[in-house]
Amino acid sequence: MPLPAVALFHAGIAMAADAAPAAAADAASEAAPEAAQGSRLDEIVVTATKRETNLQKTPVAISVIDDKIIADRHIQSLLDLADGGVPSLRVATFEARQSALTIGIRGIVPFDQNQTARDSGVGVYIDGVYLARSQGLNAALFDVQRIEVLKGPQGTLFGRNTEGGALSIVTRDPSGVFGGRVTAGVGNYGSHNVEGHIDLPEFHNISIKIDGVHQHQDPTVLNPLAGQAGWNQYNRTGGRVSAKWAPIPAFSAILTYDKAKDENTPNYSQLINYNPKNLPVATLAQIAANGNKLPSGMIAPLSPLVVVSGGDRMRVADIGVPQQPSVDRTEGTSLRMHYQLAPHLDLRSITAWRTVSTDQWDNSGGAHRTVFLPNTNFSRYSLSYLNQRQFSQELQLVGSFPQFDYVLGGYYFNERAQEQASTPSSNRWNGDGTGYTINSETVVGPVTSGNQGWAIGQQFLQRASVAYAKSYAAFGQVTFTPDFLADKFHLTVGGRYTSDRRHGTLYLVQGKASNFLFRENVSRFDPLFVAAVDVTDTVNVYAKYSTGYRAGGANDRSQTFSSFGPEVVRSYEIGSKMDLFDHHVRLNLAGYMMDRRGTQTDFDNVDINPASPTYNLHTEETRNAPGTSRIRGVEADITVRPVAGLTLAGSYAYTYTHIPATANPFLNNALYQVYTVYTPENAASGSIDYALPIGHEGAEARLHLDANYASSQYSFQNEPVKTDSSFVVNGRISLASVPMKGDTKATFGFWVRNLFDTTYIYRRSAANASSLGDYGNFNPPRTFGGEVQISF
Repeated sequence: MPLPAVALFHAGIAMAADAAPAAAADAASEAAPEAAQGSRLDEIVVTATKRETNLQKTPVAISVIDDKIIADRHIQSLLDLADGGVPSLRVATFEARQSALTIGIRGIVPFDQNQTARDSGVGVYIDGVYLARSQGLNAALFDVQRIEVLKGPQGTLFGRNTEGGALSIVTRDPSGVFGGRVTAGVGNYGSHNVEGHIDLPEFHNISIKIDGVHQHQDPTVLNPLAGQAGWNQYNRTGGRVSAKWAPIPAFSAILTYDKAKDENTPNYSQLINYNPKNLPVATLAQIAANGNKLPSGMIAPLSPLVVVSGGDRMRVADIGVPQQPSVDRTEGTSLRMHYQLAPHLDLRSITAWRTVSTDQWDNSGGAHRTVFLPNTNFSRYSLSYLNQRQFSQELQLVGSFPQFDYVLGGYYFNERAQEQASTPSSNRWNGDGTGYTINSETVVGPVTSGNQGWAIGQQFLQRASVAYAKSYAAFGQVTFTPDFLADKFHLTVGGRYTSDRRHGTLYLVQGKASNFLFRENVSRFDPLFVAAVDVTDTVNVYAKYSTGYRAGGANDRSQTFSSFGPEVVRSYEIGSKMDLFDHHVRLNLAGYMMDRRGTQTDFDNVDINPASPTYNLHTEETRNAPGTSRIRGVEADITVRPVAGLTLAGSYAYTYTHIPATANPFLNNALYQVYTVYTPENAASGSIDYALPIGHEGAEARLHLDANYASSQYSFQNEPVKTDSSFVVNGRISLASVPMKGDTKATFGFWVRNLFDTTYIYRRSAANASSLGDYGNFNPPRTFGGEVQISF
């Protein structure tokens, strides 16, 4: 029974029995509204429209991951969102690597954006600053206040590369009041984490905030080769300093500098089955008679050392390989200025410089992705070195006057990205597959594709490219609320004009100097129209039309740096946002249709013939799909707080996608069906939170459980093979805000991710089904730990 009803019930008994004095009856009547207020759902503030607004009053489909959710789900980096806590948001590793992430929303999920001249369809922002590369996205998070998941095209206010939506990370600014918190924890797989956040007192109108983070986990799959890194391990360290200067009430400037280092290894690639097509197995004698090549129509024998894992996650790899952690380094400086020109007119500026560098050392496959042939090399060691730098400047004029709210702005972006890559083979089979040796990381004499090592200077560089991008934009959005309709109707009209200029050079192909150039320029206008109606003070409905686009570019894995054009999305959406039953129930619904033209479609090919001069070479071509790709979906989010302290939440997303058949350059341009990756047709998430006050000084016992489901999905654009469905449960129990000395408080927590240790394949390929078998990558195993937080 809700608390207001309980209070009224007891008040009625007291009056009937005349057993309580009038003063007690007055106290009970005053307590009722206080109890009701405590059991209501809290207001959520978002900045999706470049101003602070109530989530329920903002006609944009948004999910918010606040700092409490981040703590309860033990989210340390964006990859921890891969379990599906927001069903429309899909996060996965690129290949099996933690060093680069694939992020998608509403079926707009790129297959391969991990390049110098390619972009994502979902923009990632930190405090309004766009992050252009997928490398470095998995760095540790610094004192995040909330993450706003903006669904659907955000082309008007956020611009290019937000055709699927935007992920906006908002961190805490300096407060000018002394305080902070320190957290330390330990867990299984040798994990430990330490973070500190401190606000210094304001001094001469200057406030300073300092953040530091360190996170570590040992591998979850061990490498049997002594002294070499295992798989799925990480070591993240970073720091940030922010200074806020507010010399007058109308002006503030926040200067921030951050630097982070992420050392990580990929997830292990396992052989799921062997010879799924039941081909005749070649004997060693047949292979020898064919010049140590696999006879046509036959499959290579399986080495007795290779384990076919099926659906079981391996704890120790069967083949030891050389591997060291990949290293991502991110660094950035931003200056955010805010000047109130008039009571209802703000001028804002966001200036930012950022750099990313990645040294990639990925030996995730071992013998599970290459065939066994006697006395031949195997285990593709994928090496890449990328350096990127970017500068951006945004100006915003945010204002209001009677019946109108508006945003006007301009944006400039400049980027340079350079990469070189090589793929040496680290291991070599003996004659019958009963043993192997490790190739040398250094060579004697000239380095060739046949004898290359993996030490710096000893690699046969297969490709190298550099790309430049410049973008200019002007945007505006205005909301009109006519008073003759009792302020119940809101019409929003917006638009953004963008001019993109991109060019680059593929200057090295298969170890030879080249000069393949590309240039891709586009100018376009993205409109927005939203009609919203306040049916009541707590029920709002809207209809929305918007467009967005993903910039064109070039594929640096191709042999010619072949370019492709932009893809463009038109979106039609209807939705409602409702706070019901005196703010005890919050129900948000959205349905949408998106039509995308020019879908950027990737076709890839890896030469797995050890006798070929391009052995291990990964070649990829990108084409714009013909016709219209269709995306259709429905989303529902509900939150219920029946009584104070208890919160129930659930989310669901249905997503349908279809891409027209596209010419495959590796199959003589025959039309080939392609698929949308990492997009389950059905996805859902639910959670329960309960807080029980202890004593009278603010301490609480807290319980959190969340469960996340996703149906099977494709993980390769040109393979009709699906992953497993997934179901992951996370939990946390804590004793929070325990009073210590003075204003100091302590929180003691125990967390667990993947509570039931469920195992599923999140990435699966059948590309080698005719020569070996399917391979897959598994989700992380159960992890757990405890931590202590001291706040002051």
